[in-house]
Amino acid sequence: MKPIWIVDDDQSIRFVLEKALLREGLPTRSFTNPREVLSALATAGDDDGPQILVSDIRMPGGSGLDLLERVKEKLPGLPVIIMTAFSDLDSAVSAFQGGAFEYLPKPFDLPKAVELIRRAVEESQREEVAEERMAASPEMLGQAPAMQDVFRAIGRLSQSNVTVMITGESGSGKELVARALHKHSPRASGPFIAINTAAIPKDLLESELFGHERGAFTGAQTMRRGRFEQAEGGTLFLDEIGDMPFDLQTRLLRVLSDGHFYRVGGHNAVKANVRVIAATHQDLEQRVKDGAFREDLFHRLNVIRLRLPALRERREDVFMLTRHFLQQSAKQLGVEPKRIADQALQQLSHFNFPGNVRQLENICHWLTVMAPAQVIEPKDLPPEVQSVVAEAARPASPPAEPLPQAAAQELLPTEAAASPSLAKAGPMPAAEWPLSAAAGHWETGLEAEALALLVSGQTDVWDVLTRRFESKLIQIALLNTRGRRIEAAHKLGIGRNTITRKIQELGLE
Repeated sequence: MKPIWIVDDDQSIRFVLEKALLREGLPTRSFTNPREVLSALATAGDDDGPQILVSDIRMPGGSGLDLLERVKEKLPGLPVIIMTAFSDLDSAVSAFQGGAFEYLPKPFDLPKAVELIRRAVEESQREEVAEERMAASPEMLGQAPAMQDVFRAIGRLSQSNVTVMITGESGSGKELVARALHKHSPRASGPFIAINTAAIPKDLLESELFGHERGAFTGAQTMRRGRFEQAEGGTLFLDEIGDMPFDLQTRLLRVLSDGHFYRVGGHNAVKANVRVIAATHQDLEQRVKDGAFREDLFHRLNVIRLRLPALRERREDVFMLTRHFLQQSAKQLGVEPKRIADQALQQLSHFNFPGNVRQLENICHWLTVMAPAQVIEPKDLPPEVQSVVAEAARPASPPAEPLPQAAAQELLPTEAAASPSLAKAGPMPAAEWPLSAAAGHWETGLEAEALALLVSGQTDVWDVLTRRFESKLIQIALLNTRGRRIEAAHKLGIGRNTITRKIQELGLE
């Protein structure tokens, strides 16, 4: 094992730490000032460099914070512990901003100092192993058996142009799989064009897909190529295909059948040399039975089906993905990557992740910004993770006593009180609501989601989040009123025309 470097102008501090660490079987090397450390770093090889650097903050001939900055330039992953007798806020903030592993005020308790150094050593060794694994398999999305099946399928399809349908819950990484299919296909040199059919209003989606001629409609002042033409020679990824309007499904079927389409307002057929990959989180077979999706289009798209597992089905991947996203978040935000303790990883792996990999990525963005230290502990995890895990660990409470009839009657909606049958049914039981008390702290989740979208460079964050917020608000109001729109509008404080228009705009019919 590489030695722990100790930097302090106080000989007694160096002596005490050396002896304590040697008793723990940890080799050490001591220095009296930053100049000696920088000189040793310049000549050190990979095997005799430091495992950990423990440095005083104020020394003759140099500052520990300046040393921290210089060391991080050469060894960005090296854990550095800053010691100081001057326990002021500025020093602590400066140490953490510079990427220090931990801040150790003097005088310190020797066993606690040794425990901290031991923890830093373990983190350093674990990160070295994780970096080796990531370097060896940079394209791996996961190591769980369910993901290995997906990788094998991508490999089998690598020389094919066949249409593929990817199914899986929202946030499970369907677009990543689509990009991998494109990258490892004969069309890899062509463009990869993605479109979310659920995010574009119905009256604009046709033009987005097929383009339009000049003068086709008000505002169409020039000819515009649609996504099919933009993807010429490459791959077109149609995300959330289950939400495509029924009349457009007919046009899509025709393109897939004969390879030609017409721009909006056009009279000349345009040939489409495009491979189509579709994705959905919905049960398309059920949509076909309900008459909301064309059966012939379903069979045309469903040539090869790839099912992407939810993150809760591949919990062993949470460890690798968390470290990957923490590195990615730090790079995007221009800060030092944070490490995560084993206990925090274990707690995170027990979370069900209703938002799947996207939710884990957002949590890692949140932790990069909000976790107070360089090492993330269980107490630093977002409230929604801690509350759900705590709820799961809590013993079941005895059933609550039923409300008296009079009190229960007061809780019924007006229509229910007026109707014996509805009054008998009563309000919706809390257990049937999609949101539980344990899934509170929604503002924290909103912060993480907004941060992730902003960091990604997306320019329609307001529209995206507003649409999702309005959809969820209307859905839960309708659930509460058992589908009665007028009552739902009244409870939300909006007009009945407004709720009807929003239901249509948001595709909640």
